[in-house]
Amino acid sequence: MKYSADKAQNIRNVELIIFIVGWMAILAIPFFNYRHNNSVDWTKVTGEWVRLFSFLILFAINVFVLVPKFLFQKRYLFYIGSTLLVILIINAVYLIWGFIITPAKPLMMPPMDLGPGMPPMELGNGMPAPIGYRPASPPEQKSIFMVLADNLIISILIIGAGTSIKMVSQWLNEEGRRKDLEKEQLKTELAFLRHQVSPHFFMNTLNNIHALIDINAEDAKSAIIELSTLMRYLLYDTAHGHTTLKKEIHFIESYIALMQLRFPQKVTVLLDVPENIPDIQIPPMLFISFLENAFKHGVSFQNESYVSFKLSLTDGRLNCIFKNSKVNSVHGIDKSYSGIGLNNIKQSLKLLYGDDFLLNIPENDADFEVQLSIPVYENKMSVN
Repeated sequence: MKYSADKAQNIRNVELIIFIVGWMAILAIPFFNYRHNNSVDWTKVTGEWVRLFSFLILFAINVFVLVPKFLFQKRYLFYIGSTLLVILIINAVYLIWGFIITPAKPLMMPPMDLGPGMPPMELGNGMPAPIGYRPASPPEQKSIFMVLADNLIISILIIGAGTSIKMVSQWLNEEGRRKDLEKEQLKTELAFLRHQVSPHFFMNTLNNIHALIDINAEDAKSAIIELSTLMRYLLYDTAHGHTTLKKEIHFIESYIALMQLRFPQKVTVLLDVPENIPDIQIPPMLFISFLENAFKHGVSFQNESYVSFKLSLTDGRLNCIFKNSKVNSVHGIDKSYSGIGLNNIKQSLKLLYGDDFLLNIPENDADFEVQLSIPVYENKMSVN
C-alpha cells in the first residue's frame, strides 16, 4: 500500500487553513488598533494593510516557491540567497512606495477655538499661541532606516514561521510514507516467513499420509480429505495476513486429528481451549510450528508419550502452553526445532508485536514446554 494521496492532501489542506486563519488574524490587527470612539481611521488602516500585504507576498513566495524548490531539495545556498533577495526587493518596493511615491503629509497645527460665535483661528505666519494653549504633540516620524530595520526583522520572523510550518507539514508527510513503507516491509517479511512454514507443513503432512497408506488405506483417504481442508485454509483464509482465533483453533483441531491417524493409542493428545471463543484476530499459523515440533520430538511408537496444547485468555492476552514428552535425545532448544527454526518464530513474533510478547522455554528432563503470551484485540490486528 503506497502512501495515500488523500492523506497528503489532508495535510496540505490543514496547512492552507493555518495560513489563511493566521493571516486573517494579522490583517485584522490594524482594524482594531485604529478604532476609536466607534469610528475607524481608515487612512491608517489602509496604510498598515499595504505594509502587511508586502509581508504576505514575501510569506507566499517563501512557502510556495522557495521552500519546495530549494530548501526541500537540499539546495541550501540557493534558498538562503533567494530568500534574502526577495526580502530586499519587497522591502525596497515598500519603502519607495511609502517614502517617495506617497510620502506622509506634514502635520498641521490644529486650529484654536476662540469661543462661542467666533470662527476658529488658524495658527501660523508667526502668530504666537495664546497663553495656556498646549496642542498635542505630533507623533514622532520614523526615519527610513528605522522602518527598514523594523521591516527586515519582521520579514525574518515571517520567513521563519512559514518555513517552520512547511517543515512540519513535510515531516508529517515523510512520517506517513515511512510508516507505510514499514508496514509493507513487515508484510513482505511475514509473507516470506509464512511461505517457509506452508511447504514445511505440507511436506510433513504428506509424509504422514504416505506412512498411513501402508497401515490403513481408509484412514489415508480420510487424511487426504483433512489435508485438502487444511490446504484450503492455508491458501484462502490466511491470504490477508490475519485470521480469527476460532478458525485457527479449527485448523489446529484438524491438524491434530490428522496426526492422530498415524500414531498409536499410546500417544495421548490433550487439547484445552475455551468453550466460548471470542471474536478476535490473530496471525495465521501462529501455533503450527510449536505443534509440529511437539509431534516430531514428543511422540514415541514404543512407549507412552503425550502432546499437550492449552490456550487461555486473560486480561487482553492470549496465553498458550505447548508441552510434550521427551522421547528423543535432543539437547539444546534450537536443535529441537527443524525447518523454519526457533529464530524464525521469534522473528515473526518480533515483527508482529515488537517487544509486547513473551516466549519462554523452560528446560527440564521430563518434558519439553513452550510458554507463549501475546496481546489480542477484538476485530483488530497490528498488521493489516
